[in-house]
Amino acid sequence: MADGLQQVKSWILDRHPERDDIAPDLDLIENRLIDSLSFVEFVFLLEQESGQSIQMETLEVDAIRTLAAIDTHFFAKTGAEVGQA
Repeated sequence: MADGLQQVKSWILDRHPERDDIAPDLDLIENRLIDSLSFVEFVFLLEQESGQSIQMETLEVDAIRTLAAIDTHFFAKTGAEVGQA
């Protein structure tokens, strides 16, 4: 798991001590791991960890619904990035 995605997962787990893990396909919103009170802070964390600016007006909720989706939308390397690594 990429460092950034691990930071995101740790952030969620820190707020839900009753959990010891989060499955990659678990719906974070439906399971109330991200709620309206923590949403803005969560998006800010994603910006910090991914290095991408996120526009709230155009953010697709499905892009942050699961850890797998977050990995795909914010942390997956493109072919160009892989070539530079």
